[in-house]
Amino acid sequence: MGEPPLYPQIEPTTFDLIAIGTGLAECIVAAAASASGKTVLHLDTNPFYGSHYSSLSIPELTSFLNSNSTPPPPPPPFTATATDSLDYLIVNLTTQPVYSDVEISCFCPELLEKNSRKFNLDLCGPRVLFCADKSIDLMLKSGASQYVEFKSIDASFVGDENGKLWNVPDSRAAIFKDKSLSLMEKNQLMRFFKLVQGHLAATVVAGSAGGDGNGNENENDEEESKAKISEEDLERPFVEYLSKMRLPPKIKSIILYAIAMADYDQNDMGVCRDLLKTKDGIDRLALYQSSVGRFTNASGALIYPIYGQGELPQAFSRRAAVKGCLYVLRMPVTALLMEKDSGSYKGVRLASGQDLFSQKLVLDPSFTLNSPSASPSDLLHDSFSFLSIRDIKGKVARGIYITRSSLKPDTPNFLADQHHSKVGGPPRTVMFDWAYTHSLTYAGQFDSINFTLMPDGNLNYNDTLDAVVKLFQEMYPNEAYFSETTPPVNSEDDTELTLET
Repeated sequence: MGEPPLYPQIEPTTFDLIAIGTGLAECIVAAAASASGKTVLHLDTNPFYGSHYSSLSIPELTSFLNSNSTPPPPPPPFTATATDSLDYLIVNLTTQPVYSDVEISCFCPELLEKNSRKFNLDLCGPRVLFCADKSIDLMLKSGASQYVEFKSIDASFVGDENGKLWNVPDSRAAIFKDKSLSLMEKNQLMRFFKLVQGHLAATVVAGSAGGDGNGNENENDEEESKAKISEEDLERPFVEYLSKMRLPPKIKSIILYAIAMADYDQNDMGVCRDLLKTKDGIDRLALYQSSVGRFTNASGALIYPIYGQGELPQAFSRRAAVKGCLYVLRMPVTALLMEKDSGSYKGVRLASGQDLFSQKLVLDPSFTLNSPSASPSDLLHDSFSFLSIRDIKGKVARGIYITRSSLKPDTPNFLADQHHSKVGGPPRTVMFDWAYTHSLTYAGQFDSINFTLMPDGNLNYNDTLDAVVKLFQEMYPNEAYFSETTPPVNSEDDTELTLET
């Protein structure tokens, strides 16, 4: 028999917060709590940071998907035990497989073996950040931006129904230079951007002025109302408004899928689960336009972490460590400690056998309890039900492909949305591919125990960040969520974001 792993003893043994799993949500919560002066212990059973948001090599990704898509060995019968020397119950903790339908194909094993360590593959799927979105503002506000380097996306493309990729112009100058657009299409796109800019400017002026204080309207109110898009149009589907503006299909696709980043086919009302309204589409266009030029060394509106999305959790981890958070990888957690009398959370037991205590606990979404037929006491019933029954709100299917050559050899890196393409399956030159599905779980809180979310299907992190803010405010209602002030757009402080030139 092999020797059991040697686990370090952790000191101290009592913390304000214990976080298990180093996904993006857990790392942001740990960083925010550390910034508020809380003592934080952050644990992960993996040898790397990021959990379900990791960027992994080919062998690491394959191993992670395989190990997290099969049920763990049959757990022992449900136990909630205590000895006379302890004033708490020991409740077994386990994980549930959150990945399924894993298919891995390799067509050039020798070539990939030679280059397997040259890839960083994002487990949470392809994601991009607008230069002016809330993710970047949070990184600047928290100081996490000091620990990650970004690269600008050189170009964006939209696929048509025939699989052809069309360039997405990101500025007025780019529109005029674009050879794929006809003169009529350029004029249509320019007029639409001008209309949006006029609406946004009129909205800002109306919000800041609003009259002379005596019930009289400003002299320019009539002109501003003409520049604004009507309330009726703002509430209608964005795709309908674009049709009303008589924009051709190619221009509509560019606006809907490459600029407004709509997730579903907006033309198919029968299957579209998230129909974008015009007011939301206009807000996304405003974000896109404000992102272009925010950073002098970013060529367009979009950037990404140069070494993969897994750099973002690590950046917040480093920020938390500076504030005193203690990190321990390769450290499994086997049980929860629950008070005998009240049934409330007390701490965790590690694989080493050591017991650690905290006021709050944050758990990776894959953790669960064995569902008992009956809890040891009525006081524990609700907490066991919460921990053992995790509702699934949906699933996301992902595919990662490594090809022999780029789809655009003359463009170093780009974003392509083939939302309307009829071309199915991976490209024919593919050398290696991974296809898998993962569950989407709800965030949850019971007593002092909190669950985070699995990565969603969006290209951005907006929903994740909103959930983290809500979680932190529920945990610490009297604490500031990162007390530093967010730098204004185009301020000198924006240079704190490092972009590769």
